[in-house]
Amino acid sequence: MVTLGFIAEGDTEKRVLASENFRALLRKLNLPFLEEVENAGGVSNLQHHKIKSLLQIQKDKGANKVLILTDSDGKCITSAKQEIDPTGENIVIVAVQMIEAWFLADTTAMSNLLKGKYFCEAPETIPKPFELIKAERKERLGSGVSDKRTLGQKMHYSGFSLEAAATHPNCPSAKYFLDKLKSLTINN
Repeated sequence: MVTLGFIAEGDTEKRVLASENFRALLRKLNLPFLEEVENAGGVSNLQHHKIKSLLQIQKDKGANKVLILTDSDGKCITSAKQEIDPTGENIVIVAVQMIEAWFLADTTAMSNLLKGKYFCEAPETIPKPFELIKAERKERLGSGVSDKRTLGQKMHYSGFSLEAAATHPNCPSAKYFLDKLKSLTINN
């Protein structure tokens, strides 16, 4: 039986992994998981030689698989994964561009955030999705979002769901994440 531990690149990724919607998905898939999500505090702390202590913390708590969620920040997904986990021992999920692209892919949560219908055609092609969300909110509601941590919180309250983002026709990295979780269920 696989027990998942989690390491997040930063605050926004941690909010996604610690959200009740994500935890409900894990329960629905019958995947045991550790409650606490480790925050690496930035992509520079996810380099293989720096992440060892965070991996060990998760393993000491009982995880036998650690899932690491990060942004590609324009890098090739393969090279982003290699920098973090060259052995392939852990599960590295790379959000194309940034995790905020997944927010754009969840049409319902974005519509809730912006208090009106919203659809982004190709969320993973937007180089700075946080800036787009900030501008859309400013234009529609007269107030933007000050930082990514606040946006993560607002998306949580707007009902962001990985499952919803994964159904978007142009958000394959969210779909990959969901499919990866489902494959763990099969292998359990």
